[in-house]
Amino acid sequence: MRFLVLMSLLAVATSASAAGDPKAGKLLHDERCVSCHVEKFGGDGSKIYTRSPRLINNKTALAQRVAMCAAMTGAKWFPEEEADVVAYLNQQFYKFK
Repeated sequence: MRFLVLMSLLAVATSASAAGDPKAGKLLHDERCVSCHVEKFGGDGSKIYTRSPRLINNKTALAQRVAMCAAMTGAKWFPEEEADVVAYLNQQFYKFK
């Protein structure tokens, strides 16, 4: 399991600068992430992104968190798909440059 997380983080580190497609990322996010976030935070699950204090403070940390969650949930996303989810979350919630 640790190996998968480390490999995912490495893949994200090399693709973190990739722009990603927010529309594709929303579809992946809604399919794999929302149910867990709703279970943990209630409502529509978006409080995980808007809570105070924010745990994610830059785009690299966001990419690392997406990779970690993808590995933990067994999403089996390609690095490009992780970049899409990062692009969606950044556009929708974080607004990092």
